Amino acid sequence: MVKWRGRRRSDNVEDRRGAAAGAGLGGLIILLLRFIVGRFGIRGIFILAVVGIGLYMAGVDPIALISGQQVAQSEDTTIDDETLEFVQVVTAETEVVWSQIFAEEGYIYEPPRVVMFSNNDRSACGAAMAQMGPFYCPLDKTVYFDPSFFDELARRFGAPGDFAAVYVIAHEVGHHVQTITGISAQVRNAQQRARGQGEANALQVRMELQADCYAGVFANRAERASDFLDEGDLEEGLRAASAIGDDTLSRQAGREIKQENFTHGSSEQRVRWFRQGFQTGDEDDCDTFNASTL
Repeated sequence: MVKWRGRRRSDNVEDRRGAAAGAGLGGLIILLLRFIVGRFGIRGIFILAVVGIGLYMAGVDPIALISGQQVAQSEDTTIDDETLEFVQVVTAETEVVWSQIFAEEGYIYEPPRVVMFSNNDRSACGAAMAQMGPFYCPLDKTVYFDPSFFDELARRFGAPGDFAAVYVIAHEVGHHVQTITGISAQVRNAQQRARGQGEANALQVRMELQADCYAGVFANRAERASDFLDEGDLEEGLRAASAIGDDTLSRQAGREIKQENFTHGSSEQRVRWFRQGFQTGDEDDCDTFNASTL
């Protein structure tokens, strides 16, 4: 178990769980209202008035509901505060580690925002949906994810444990590091000049594997600085890296395994680069772009 309890929490984590659900419900209600008015005319307006009064009596603001604002939760409904605290602590640990690494090079680290949502949300890069899995948006320098992905890691991918979740967060923070150091922009420019999708995908694989390596560097530094990990945590991270390799995901989906379609790297590659970062703790050893073998 990761030793996260009682540690400093980051102020850069925003919990939007429940907000998107309210907005989605508001959209459905708008469609229903239009149908009632169109179908029943004046009688429809009377029906809406009765429904509105009923909602108000039940403690729900119908105006807020229709406008898509978040519906206030009842006292019986609680947000998983332990998950929030866990994410805040892990984010704080990434801030400490990367601030130290940047300081060693004479730079100041500007941490990303981290947004937790449920089901769907919006980012500067477009829609954020639970089905997409965790992702980093360079346009607003924010990590987005639905915490239910952690359960999916355990249930669907066979990668349970706290550190599997830590690995996922650290990987996305690795993409933030790539953005603020200019690596991401260089890759995007190279992809625009690529000769075909296969070459563009190969560049994406190298960027994803570097983020895996950065996650390993974080784990190494966090362990050395604050005794963050416990026995077995590394194995949890390795299982998570292996479980979401392109070849493993293709095999599970019953698709033909084609390396030219890979965008994140094979299970073996993801494990290798995460382990590389963890063993050395040096971000300079994460240069996947000049590596002759991935």
